[in-house]
Amino acid sequence: MNAPIAPHLLQPAEALDHVSRQWDGDILRQLTDYIAIPAKSPGFAPDWEQLGLLDTVLRNAATWVEAQKVPGLRLEVLRMPGRTPVLFFEVEATRPGSQQTVLMYGHLDKQPEFDGWRRDLGPWTPKYEDGKLYGRGGADDGYAVYASIAAVQEIKRQGVPHPRIVGLIETCEESGSRDLLPYIDLLRPRLGDVALVICLDSGAGNYDQLWLTTSLRGMVSGTLKVQILTEGVHSGDASGLVPSSFRIMRQVLDRLEDSATGRLLPASFHCEVPPDRLAQARATAAILGDEVTKRFPWAHYDCGGSTSFALPTTTDPVQALINRTWTPTLSVTGAEGLPALQDAGNVLRPYTAFKLSLRLPPVVDAAESVQTLKALLEDNAPYQARVTFEPGSAASGWNAPAITPWFEKALNAASQAHFGAPCGYIGQGGTIPLMNMLSQGFPTAQMMVCGVLGPKSNAHGPNEFLHVPYAKKLTAAVAQVVASLPEPGAEA
Repeated sequence: MNAPIAPHLLQPAEALDHVSRQWDGDILRQLTDYIAIPAKSPGFAPDWEQLGLLDTVLRNAATWVEAQKVPGLRLEVLRMPGRTPVLFFEVEATRPGSQQTVLMYGHLDKQPEFDGWRRDLGPWTPKYEDGKLYGRGGADDGYAVYASIAAVQEIKRQGVPHPRIVGLIETCEESGSRDLLPYIDLLRPRLGDVALVICLDSGAGNYDQLWLTTSLRGMVSGTLKVQILTEGVHSGDASGLVPSSFRIMRQVLDRLEDSATGRLLPASFHCEVPPDRLAQARATAAILGDEVTKRFPWAHYDCGGSTSFALPTTTDPVQALINRTWTPTLSVTGAEGLPALQDAGNVLRPYTAFKLSLRLPPVVDAAESVQTLKALLEDNAPYQARVTFEPGSAASGWNAPAITPWFEKALNAASQAHFGAPCGYIGQGGTIPLMNMLSQGFPTAQMMVCGVLGPKSNAHGPNEFLHVPYAKKLTAAVAQVVASLPEPGAEA
């Protein structure tokens, strides 16, 4: 019986040098063109098919991948009627007898513009400055397909035998990946025995080391509408008799959230933080310190010759990490029924509507939370107003499986080789619906969930940027980890 095959080692310095030159000579230009295309996710562009922009960015990425002429790579653009397209690629294994698969994931759809961009920047006007590529979508995460292929190319260039590699790039992630599951079902027979998932749609605690995401929060969104009249009326005539729809909205939201503390009131939205995640939060807090809170663009003003800054919910780094990863939180991300200030006359408005975004702990079920939320908000409306909650996207969170010795060793080796520091472990407050699907479908796979969204990169907001020096090192680190994947039984 043949002994299990151990991985060959990639030369890290050579890998980083070659990957960096590829970023500078080609990938940066591809991403600059990508940023200029407003390929918004279908949840923000219902006419995406007519616009054709998602097809454009996917086609551009596919053309680039094909032009790389990676040996053994086959590429397809898959389209289901009425669904956003996906890009799927397969790279044949070169490691003799390998039965394992590495799955690489990313997405090309984008969040909407948002306002507040620096005067010389804009969501669709890319600008490269001081190692940062500004514009919507470059970091979240249009770079993923380019970095993934560059990592594969480097493994090929160094002649390192590798397992089978597949890639799945979707165009619906920012809308909750609502189109993805049918493609997963279609592709499941072709995914193979997935031993390692590499998802480049996450964040970093700093730009000084490799960061592994250990958990992701779930998410429930929807529109809460409070209607008290069929049309607006003179506020002098009606106020005091007709209750304000905004005041009713406040009462309804008080059922959900303690406005003094931000704590969500339903017990079912909470969970205990696992001991290992709490220990990792303490270790990460020791690395990052007050950078956990300082990374955000706090409002500030002059106060008697000194500058006063708005304050976070906590200044304790450990609690801050827990709050943004394991604590349910409500955000109001949009409003309707409120005229612009310059158009606001003395009118008592007929309705107020809010777009709610509820982040859930990683192990709380999103579908059950939707039902709980709808009943909580709609039942027994004050003044018998018409209160409705129309759910939008929803996805459960994800808690990473236990890390295996080979994976931990590979992550630390890659981080030390390219950053000179050990790998850090951090939970993220965002949601990647695919990760929960993959963990359920491939329960023994290791999950390399990482990304370039570090301090001030500001995905979804103004002045989003891709930290190019970090992206280069991350690309080389991905190549090194893939090359380190052992065959079953070869693990030390």
